[in-house]
Amino acid sequence: MRIALGIEYDGTDFCGWQRLKTDASVQGALEQALSKVAAHPVEVSCAGRTDAGVHGRCQVVHFDTEAQRDMRGWMLGTCSNLPASVAVLWAQPVLESFHARYAARSRRYRYHILNRPVRAALDARYVTWERLPLDAERMHAAAQALLGEHDFSAFRALSCQAVHPRRTALAVSVRRQGEQVFVDIEANAFLHHMVRNIVGSLLMIGRGEQPITWMAELLAGCDRQVAGPTAPASGLTFIGPRYERHWGLPMEVSQ
Repeated sequence: MRIALGIEYDGTDFCGWQRLKTDASVQGALEQALSKVAAHPVEVSCAGRTDAGVHGRCQVVHFDTEAQRDMRGWMLGTCSNLPASVAVLWAQPVLESFHARYAARSRRYRYHILNRPVRAALDARYVTWERLPLDAERMHAAAQALLGEHDFSAFRALSCQAVHPRRTALAVSVRRQGEQVFVDIEANAFLHHMVRNIVGSLLMIGRGEQPITWMAELLAGCDRQVAGPTAPASGLTFIGPRYERHWGLPMEVSQ
C-alpha cells in the first residue's frame, strides 16, 4: 500500500528536511516514527525539501508499506513518536502511481516579516524582524516582474544542484496586515534559497534603497552577486504543494 501524509513542522531546531547521518532532520524524525508504527524500516519521499530553519505548514510525503494499519493509526501512532515540533495532519491511501514530488503541479511559500521598531518575542522563531519602515505596495509592484518563466540565476544559491535555473512563477504577492508583511510565492518549482534571495532584494526596494524596476533588472542580469542578501530562514514557511484533484488529496493541497 502507498500512503500519503500531510506534515506540519517547526524547522528551527532541524538541519532541514533532508535526512543526514549526523544532524537532526525532519525526514529523519518522521521516518524513525513511521518505522516504529510499521514495525519495519520506512523511507519517505517529499513534495519539496526545505532548508535549515525553514518551517512547513503542509508538507506532503508518501511511503510504501505492507503493514496493516488504519489511517487514524498511522496519523496518531506516528505523532506519538515524533518530537513536539513535528505533527502528522492527515493520512490517506493513494494510487501506486502517485509520487509526492513528481505529481505536484506547484509549490507555495510564504515569507513573514515583522515590520516594527521593536523585535519579536513571542513569534521570534517564525518571523524576520525589519525595524525600518517597509512600503509593501512598492514591494508588490516590483515582485510582479517575477511572474512567468524566467532564468532565476540572480536568486539562486551557489550551492544549488538544480539541472537548470529556469522556473515558472505562477503567483507573487506582497501585502501588509498591520505590523506584518507577507510575501507569497507560488511556482512550479524552486531553486535553492530562491525565495529567501528574492525577499532579500524586495526588502531593499521596500526600504527605498532600490527602485521598483530593480527586480526586473536583476532577473534580466542573472547575476547573484548583484542581487540583495539572503533573507533569514526563520521567516520562511513552505505552505505546501498543489496536486490535481483526481489524486483525491485534501483540499488544502488540491486544485
